[in-house]
Amino acid sequence: MKEIFVQGATLPEAYHKALAELYYCGEITECPDYNQKQKECSMTVFVENPLSEPMVSKLFIGGYEELEQYRQEVLDGILDFMIGHGWAYTYHSRIAEQISFIYDELKRNPFSRRAVIDIRDWKADTKEGNDSPACLQHMQFFVRENKLHLKVLMRSNDAPKAAFMNMFAFIMLQKRIADHLKYEMGTYTHRANSFHCYERDFKLLEGYMKGINSNADITYEYEGFFKPLMEESVPNIQKKVEQVRSNLKNNT
Repeated sequence: MKEIFVQGATLPEAYHKALAELYYCGEITECPDYNQKQKECSMTVFVENPLSEPMVSKLFIGGYEELEQYRQEVLDGILDFMIGHGWAYTYHSRIAEQISFIYDELKRNPFSRRAVIDIRDWKADTKEGNDSPACLQHMQFFVRENKLHLKVLMRSNDAPKAAFMNMFAFIMLQKRIADHLKYEMGTYTHRANSFHCYERDFKLLEGYMKGINSNADITYEYEGFFKPLMEESVPNIQKKVEQVRSNLKNNT
Protein backbone atom coordinates (compact mmCIF):
# COMPACT_ATOMS: atom_id res chain seq x y z
CA MET A 1 0.00 0.00 0.00
CA LYS A 2 1.56 3.27 -1.13
CA GLU A 3 2.61 5.92 1.40
CA ILE A 4 2.39 9.46 0.06
CA PHE A 5 3.28 12.79 1.68
CA VAL A 6 2.24 16.18 0.32
CA GLN A 7 2.93 19.65 1.66
CA GLY A 8 1.48 23.05 0.90
CA ALA A 9 1.59 26.57 2.27
CA THR A 10 -2.22 26.75 2.23
CA LEU A 11 -5.01 24.24 2.72
CA PRO A 12 -6.13 24.23 -0.95
CA GLU A 13 -2.55 23.86 -2.20
CA ALA A 14 -1.95 20.81 -0.02
CA TYR A 15 -5.42 19.35 -0.71
CA HIS A 16 -5.04 19.68 -4.48
CA LYS A 17 -1.64 17.99 -4.33
CA ALA A 18 -3.22 15.12 -2.38
CA LEU A 19 -5.97 14.71 -4.99
CA ALA A 20 -3.38 14.68 -7.77
CA GLU A 21 -1.22 12.08 -6.02
CA LEU A 22 -4.25 9.86 -5.48
CA TYR A 23 -5.31 10.25 -9.10
CA TYR A 24 -1.90 9.48 -10.60
CA CYS A 25 -0.42 7.14 -8.00
CA GLY A 26 -3.34 5.54 -6.19
CA GLU A 27 -3.80 1.79 -6.55
CA ILE A 28 -7.03 0.15 -7.64
CA THR A 29 -8.26 -2.18 -4.88
CA GLU A 30 -11.42 -4.07 -4.05
CA CYS A 31 -14.04 -2.51 -1.77
CA PRO A 32 -16.51 -5.35 -1.08
CA ASP A 33 -18.38 -3.49 1.69
CA TYR A 34 -19.68 -1.15 -1.01
CA ASN A 35 -19.73 -3.61 -3.93
CA GLN A 36 -17.24 -1.70 -6.05
CA LYS A 37 -13.58 -0.93 -6.56
CA GLN A 38 -11.70 2.07 -5.23
CA LYS A 39 -8.51 4.01 -5.92
CA GLU A 40 -6.51 4.15 -2.69
CA CYS A 41 -3.28 5.13 -0.97
CA SER A 42 -2.11 6.16 2.48
CA MET A 43 -1.83 9.94 2.54
CA THR A 44 -0.29 12.53 4.85
CA VAL A 45 -1.27 16.12 4.09
CA PHE A 46 0.84 18.82 5.76
CA VAL A 47 -0.43 22.41 5.75
CA GLU A 48 2.18 24.96 6.76
CA ASN A 49 -0.15 27.93 7.32
CA PRO A 50 -3.72 26.64 7.63
CA LEU A 51 -5.30 30.10 7.92
CA SER A 52 -3.42 31.59 4.97
CA GLU A 53 -5.40 32.74 1.96
CA PRO A 54 -6.76 31.49 -0.27
CA MET A 55 -8.21 29.06 2.26
CA VAL A 56 -11.12 27.49 0.38
CA SER A 57 -10.94 25.06 -2.53
CA LYS A 58 -13.63 25.02 -5.21
CA LEU A 59 -13.10 21.26 -5.51
CA PHE A 60 -15.49 19.85 -2.93
CA ILE A 61 -19.10 18.71 -2.89
CA GLY A 62 -21.42 21.56 -1.94
CA GLY A 63 -20.90 25.25 -1.38
CA TYR A 64 -20.80 27.85 1.36
CA GLU A 65 -23.97 26.65 3.08
CA GLU A 66 -22.85 23.02 3.19
CA LEU A 67 -19.42 24.02 4.49
CA GLU A 68 -20.94 26.23 7.18
CA GLN A 69 -23.36 23.52 8.25
CA TYR A 70 -20.56 20.99 8.53
CA ARG A 71 -18.44 23.46 10.50
CA GLN A 72 -21.32 23.91 12.93
CA GLU A 73 -21.88 20.16 13.16
CA VAL A 74 -18.28 19.55 14.19
CA LEU A 75 -17.70 22.61 16.39
CA ASP A 76 -21.15 23.28 17.83
CA GLY A 77 -23.02 19.97 17.63
CA ILE A 78 -26.10 21.30 15.83
CA LEU A 79 -27.16 17.75 14.94
CA ASP A 80 -26.23 16.01 18.19
CA PHE A 81 -29.94 15.47 18.84
CA MET A 82 -29.84 12.82 16.11
CA ILE A 83 -27.84 10.51 18.39
CA GLY A 84 -30.09 7.61 19.29
CA HIS A 85 -32.35 8.37 16.34
CA GLY A 86 -30.46 6.70 13.54
CA TRP A 87 -27.07 8.12 14.48
CA ALA A 88 -24.76 6.37 16.96
CA TYR A 89 -22.56 9.43 17.50
CA THR A 90 -21.36 12.70 16.04
CA TYR A 91 -17.79 13.92 15.90
CA HIS A 92 -18.85 16.84 18.09
CA SER A 93 -20.30 14.58 20.78
CA ARG A 94 -17.05 12.68 21.11
CA ILE A 95 -14.83 15.75 20.84
CA ALA A 96 -16.75 18.06 23.18
CA GLU A 97 -16.51 15.84 26.23
CA GLN A 98 -12.71 15.87 25.96
CA ILE A 99 -12.03 19.54 25.16
CA SER A 100 -11.71 20.55 28.82
CA PHE A 101 -8.92 17.98 29.20
CA ILE A 102 -7.05 19.57 26.27
CA TYR A 103 -7.33 23.00 27.86
CA ASP A 104 -6.25 21.76 31.28
CA GLU A 105 -3.40 19.63 29.97
CA LEU A 106 -1.87 22.35 27.82
CA LYS A 107 -2.15 24.83 30.69
CA ARG A 108 -0.49 22.30 32.98
CA ASN A 109 2.34 21.63 30.56
CA PRO A 110 2.48 23.52 27.25
CA PHE A 111 5.06 21.01 26.00
CA SER A 112 2.81 18.04 26.75
CA ARG A 113 2.58 15.06 24.42
CA ARG A 114 -0.62 13.93 26.15
CA ALA A 115 -3.11 16.40 24.65
CA VAL A 116 -5.00 13.76 22.67
CA ILE A 117 -8.69 13.47 21.85
CA ASP A 118 -9.73 9.91 21.06
CA ILE A 119 -12.68 9.76 18.68
CA ARG A 120 -12.72 6.01 18.18
CA ASP A 121 -14.89 4.20 20.69
CA TRP A 122 -13.84 0.62 20.11
CA LYS A 123 -16.84 -0.89 21.85
CA ALA A 124 -19.38 1.17 19.90
CA ASP A 125 -17.46 1.21 16.63
CA THR A 126 -17.03 -2.57 16.52
CA LYS A 127 -20.52 -3.39 17.71
CA GLU A 128 -22.38 -5.82 15.47
CA GLY A 129 -24.66 -3.97 13.12
CA ASN A 130 -22.71 -0.70 13.22
CA ASP A 131 -22.11 0.04 9.56
CA SER A 132 -20.70 3.54 10.10
CA PRO A 133 -17.83 3.45 12.61
CA ALA A 134 -16.02 6.73 13.08
CA CYS A 135 -13.58 7.56 10.28
CA LEU A 136 -11.80 10.12 12.47
CA GLN A 137 -9.69 8.25 15.02
CA HIS A 138 -7.82 10.80 17.07
CA MET A 139 -6.55 14.36 17.26
CA GLN A 140 -3.35 15.44 18.98
CA PHE A 141 -2.48 19.00 19.90
CA PHE A 142 1.07 20.29 20.37
CA VAL A 143 2.29 23.67 21.56
CA ARG A 144 5.68 24.48 20.12
CA GLU A 145 7.25 27.93 19.71
CA ASN A 146 4.07 29.49 21.11
CA LYS A 147 1.98 27.97 18.32
CA LEU A 148 -0.77 25.35 18.54
CA HIS A 149 -0.23 22.52 16.04
CA LEU A 150 -2.82 19.85 15.25
CA LYS A 151 -2.23 16.33 13.96
CA VAL A 152 -5.27 14.28 12.88
CA LEU A 153 -5.56 10.58 12.10
CA MET A 154 -8.34 9.19 9.89
CA ARG A 155 -8.73 5.45 9.41
CA SER A 156 -10.59 6.17 6.15
CA ASN A 157 -11.17 9.35 4.15
CA ASP A 158 -13.23 9.86 0.99
CA ALA A 159 -10.89 12.13 -0.95
CA PRO A 160 -13.21 13.91 -3.41
CA LYS A 161 -16.36 14.03 -1.27
CA ALA A 162 -15.27 14.48 2.34
CA ALA A 163 -11.58 15.30 2.83
CA PHE A 164 -11.69 19.05 2.23
CA MET A 165 -14.68 19.64 4.50
CA ASN A 166 -13.06 17.46 7.17
CA MET A 167 -9.80 19.41 7.02
CA PHE A 168 -11.52 22.79 6.98
CA ALA A 169 -13.68 21.99 10.02
CA PHE A 170 -10.78 20.51 11.99
CA ILE A 171 -8.68 23.61 11.27
CA MET A 172 -11.57 25.75 12.57
CA LEU A 173 -11.54 23.64 15.74
CA GLN A 174 -7.77 24.13 15.98
CA LYS A 175 -8.28 27.89 15.71
CA ARG A 176 -10.96 27.89 18.43
CA ILE A 177 -8.66 26.06 20.83
CA ALA A 178 -5.66 28.23 19.91
CA ASP A 179 -7.71 31.38 20.53
CA HIS A 180 -8.97 30.05 23.87
CA LEU A 181 -5.45 29.24 25.01
CA LYS A 182 -4.06 32.44 23.45
CA TYR A 183 -1.63 30.73 21.12
CA GLU A 184 -0.86 31.50 17.50
CA MET A 185 -1.99 28.98 14.89
CA GLY A 186 0.60 26.38 14.01
CA THR A 187 0.69 23.73 11.31
CA TYR A 188 -2.04 21.24 10.46
CA THR A 189 -1.29 17.61 9.59
CA HIS A 190 -4.00 15.33 8.20
CA ARG A 191 -3.16 11.63 8.00
CA ALA A 192 -5.54 9.22 6.24
CA ASN A 193 -4.52 5.56 6.36
CA SER A 194 -6.94 4.94 3.50
CA PHE A 195 -7.26 8.04 1.32
CA HIS A 196 -9.58 6.84 -1.38
CA CYS A 197 -12.01 7.51 -4.20
CA TYR A 198 -14.84 5.06 -4.83
CA GLU A 199 -15.29 3.73 -8.34
CA ARG A 200 -18.62 5.55 -8.63
CA ASP A 201 -16.72 8.83 -8.18
CA PHE A 202 -13.84 8.24 -10.59
CA LYS A 203 -15.36 10.75 -13.02
CA LEU A 204 -15.65 13.30 -10.23
CA LEU A 205 -11.97 12.90 -9.38
CA GLU A 206 -11.11 13.16 -13.06
CA GLY A 207 -13.07 16.42 -13.24
CA TYR A 208 -11.16 17.75 -10.24
CA MET A 209 -7.91 16.92 -12.00
CA LYS A 210 -8.96 18.90 -15.05
CA GLY A 211 -9.44 21.89 -12.78
CA ILE A 212 -6.09 21.36 -11.07
CA ASN A 213 -4.28 21.03 -14.40
CA SER A 214 -5.96 24.08 -15.93
CA ASN A 215 -5.00 27.69 -15.49
CA ALA A 216 -8.35 28.44 -13.87
CA ASP A 217 -8.62 29.84 -10.36
CA ILE A 218 -9.90 26.95 -8.25
CA THR A 219 -9.76 28.67 -4.86
CA TYR A 220 -11.75 31.22 -2.87
CA GLU A 221 -10.60 33.78 -0.35
CA TYR A 222 -12.17 32.91 3.01
CA GLU A 223 -11.99 36.23 4.82
CA GLY A 224 -13.86 38.87 2.89
CA PHE A 225 -15.63 36.52 0.47
CA PHE A 226 -16.51 32.96 1.45
CA LYS A 227 -16.89 33.59 5.19
CA PRO A 228 -19.58 36.28 4.74
CA LEU A 229 -21.49 33.93 2.44
CA MET A 230 -21.24 31.18 5.05
CA GLU A 231 -22.49 33.57 7.72
CA GLU A 232 -25.43 34.63 5.52
CA SER A 233 -26.46 30.98 5.25
CA VAL A 234 -26.83 30.55 9.04
CA PRO A 235 -30.58 31.40 9.23
CA ASN A 236 -31.35 28.89 6.49
CA ILE A 237 -29.27 26.24 8.24
CA GLN A 238 -31.15 26.93 11.47
CA LYS A 239 -34.48 26.47 9.67
CA LYS A 240 -33.33 23.16 8.18
CA VAL A 241 -32.08 21.91 11.53
CA GLU A 242 -35.33 22.86 13.25
CA GLN A 243 -37.27 21.09 10.53
CA VAL A 244 -35.24 17.94 11.11
CA ARG A 245 -35.86 18.26 14.85
CA SER A 246 -39.59 18.78 14.29
CA ASN A 247 -39.85 15.81 11.96
CA LEU A 248 -38.03 13.69 14.52
CA LYS A 249 -40.46 14.68 17.28
CA ASN A 250 -43.47 14.00 15.07
CA ASN A 251 -42.18 10.53 14.22
CA THR A 252 -41.40 9.44 17.79
